[in-house]
Amino acid sequence: MINPAKDSLYSQPLGRIDSFIFDDQVARVFPDMIERSVPGYQTIITAIGLLAGRFAQENSVCYDLGCSLGAASFAMNQHIIAENCRIVAVDNSNAMLARFKHLLELQEPPPLSIDLKCANIQDIVIENASVVVLNFTLQFLPLADRAQLLEKIYHGLLPNGALIISEKLAFDDLRQQTMQIDLHHAFKKSQGYSEMEISQKRTALENVLIPESFTQHQQRLTSIGFSSCELWFQYFNFASFIALK
Repeated sequence: MINPAKDSLYSQPLGRIDSFIFDDQVARVFPDMIERSVPGYQTIITAIGLLAGRFAQENSVCYDLGCSLGAASFAMNQHIIAENCRIVAVDNSNAMLARFKHLLELQEPPPLSIDLKCANIQDIVIENASVVVLNFTLQFLPLADRAQLLEKIYHGLLPNGALIISEKLAFDDLRQQTMQIDLHHAFKKSQGYSEMEISQKRTALENVLIPESFTQHQQRLTSIGFSSCELWFQYFNFASFIALK
């Protein structure tokens, strides 16, 4: 059984801070890292399961794009009652998927149907989808690639399908932006991270994780064709929203 290790990757001074990647070091501490870094993470995961249970259709596919260790996939599997509905979980990190696979093997009873694929999410064919999840995934794609992926998802969704997106947000108002960042750092300190850890992690993520405002997300999704896009959760500068086809 995998015992989640404590995230101490940035606890010592680093002479050179490399760009953040989802390698084996990150995979090993990922459950602790994301729980202590993303306010409301478990609430989001639980709600993704509930939303999937509502929108999953019979004989369809639910996609977890950028699945990491599979938290959203497991939540969906727990709540989906539609018959003959399978989950396709995609990530381009072999280290993440290896641990996800081991977690799958430990499940009692075994999940209904979760297929793991190691690939870039831009290369996956989306078809016959009733639910698509991008849980803190889109923010790692280059800005120029985001619309094309979302258009592909839209066209692969069935009528009345749902796209669930969780993201770190940016804010147009400088005061709001400063306040939200400060509050996020205060949250991380409350979870035991030091100033040095927060600073070094932020440097590692610079130009790797590029946030946008909710208005930017909403306008892009509706311009693609989604009938609506609404925020359903926000905790400081982390949010989750749902777009309906």
